[in-house]
Amino acid sequence: MIVKGSKINDRYQIIKTLGEGGMANVYLAHDNILDRNVAVKVLRGDLASDEKFVRRFQREALSASSLSHPNIVEMYDVGEDDGQYYIVMEYVDGKTLKQVLKQRGHLSVTEVVDIMLQVTDGMAHAHDAYIIHRDIKPQNIMMLSNGMIKITDFGVATALNSTQLTQTNSVMGTVHYLPPEQANGKGSTIRSDIYSMGIMMYELLTGLVPYKGESAVEIALKHLKEPLPSVRKANPSIPQSIENVIIKATAKNPKNRYNDARQMHEDLKTALDDSRKDEKRYVYPYPENDLDETKVLDKEVAAVKKVEESKEAPKVEEIKDEDRKTNITLIVLVSIFITIAIAVAVGLYLYEKKTEVKEIAIPESIIGMDPVEASNKLTDLGFNVKTEYEYTSSDTVEEGKVAKTNPDVNRKVKSTVEVTLYLSTGEGKYIVEDFTGENYLVAKGKIEAQCECNVTVETETVSEDKKPKEDTVLRTEPAAGEASKLGSQIKIIIPNVEYKYPDFTSGYTIAKIEEFAKKHELKLEIKYQETSSSKEGTILKQSRAAKSVVTPGATLVITVAKAPAVIEENPVGEEDTGE
Repeated sequence: MIVKGSKINDRYQIIKTLGEGGMANVYLAHDNILDRNVAVKVLRGDLASDEKFVRRFQREALSASSLSHPNIVEMYDVGEDDGQYYIVMEYVDGKTLKQVLKQRGHLSVTEVVDIMLQVTDGMAHAHDAYIIHRDIKPQNIMMLSNGMIKITDFGVATALNSTQLTQTNSVMGTVHYLPPEQANGKGSTIRSDIYSMGIMMYELLTGLVPYKGESAVEIALKHLKEPLPSVRKANPSIPQSIENVIIKATAKNPKNRYNDARQMHEDLKTALDDSRKDEKRYVYPYPENDLDETKVLDKEVAAVKKVEESKEAPKVEEIKDEDRKTNITLIVLVSIFITIAIAVAVGLYLYEKKTEVKEIAIPESIIGMDPVEASNKLTDLGFNVKTEYEYTSSDTVEEGKVAKTNPDVNRKVKSTVEVTLYLSTGEGKYIVEDFTGENYLVAKGKIEAQCECNVTVETETVSEDKKPKEDTVLRTEPAAGEASKLGSQIKIIIPNVEYKYPDFTSGYTIAKIEEFAKKHELKLEIKYQETSSSKEGTILKQSRAAKSVVTPGATLVITVAKAPAVIEENPVGEEDTGE
């Protein structure tokens, strides 16, 4: 690993480690010439002396340098400094789709369509340049805070128009997203990226990869042989038009897939239109089993295939010669005997391989180690170590070193178990954001997602004249910008608005008072008082004093002026008889 603060090519100053992969380490660095932050990918030291890996690393730079698209991470520079081969790229401050899925479980249909429209648009640009990504997966797709998508790591990209590439038949992509033709040893085409995008779209909608297994070989065989599980069975609310996009993209026979990413992009654009609401399930125009047999993926699979092939008996025409019949019978019997013997031998071999797995304790000594050193130590003990690291805060372990493992250290597990290394991000602190004016439930969710803190909500009485919005954040404790240790308490203060009675005698109408009573859940009573000194309809008095606190459910009595009744006099010419 490169030390924080050191420079590459006397220009790119390392700020921190962003991640480590099987082939290269990625760092956040500052370009001192152009005064901007960049991502620098440096070929691992143990591979820099390997000419094959160096060539592959340089191919990545050459293929990616021709791409300029808003949905593809831009490459700025490539070079070598004191034996270190590096690529300088655009720094993307966001999360991978894999990280988003871990937080959310799965995404909505509209979100997935928006993401895939951006991915297919970027890949269409790459395909136009005759470049295949070969490793499309959620880990290689970044999402910015504004929802913009960036495709990263054209590390195994192949230029179709190049004649100098090697290892074209190697299985290089991640096995969960591996196209059948790659698993079959045929190499990649543009349609191989289509398949991987279809598998990724399935995972974004369901939160699950369609094919699982105990080994890479088992998963690869499922890509070749098993039909894709229905995405609508996992979630019936997904429209058939959306499932059809996945069905077409993930066809095992490449002839049944989209021709290129642009065709898939155009289909996605209309997938949610009303005109496609009653769309029928897509049917493949070509046979799906039109694939060559699986090439040898490992010794066990080869042995099993040999047994299966030996069971196929050739058709023999009827021969009258009794001697030939006898010979054929002997040959068949011998073949059956050999088949049974091979099957038993393979069964015993697989059983022995399975039962010989030992339980080993993960050594505590790897805590605090450099991740590469820890990975090598665990590999020497027989463990499979996950190439992608996870991160966790630690008050005791230096940043960038191994802070914990999964399974935990000192725990005895079978050596076939995959071990995940968690690297320290340093002391666990959370810088409180400014949530003023945001809905308190949203603020609470954001804090809990980023900080292992105890979040409580408290109210504070606030006068109505300050015009606070109900259910919004007034402030937090600690305040915005202050640091809080992970596990500590964070208070969210929201307003308890205190409403007061106005002076209804100063220009209020009955309609306005009724509106006020309804808003504050008051029982309104209206009384009328005859008076000649006030205009009819004028509010004379109120039972609740002005500026007193409003309590829902209280009774408010309003007295309204009413004109006095008119006393009618005797008609002219009539006398009061006194009767």
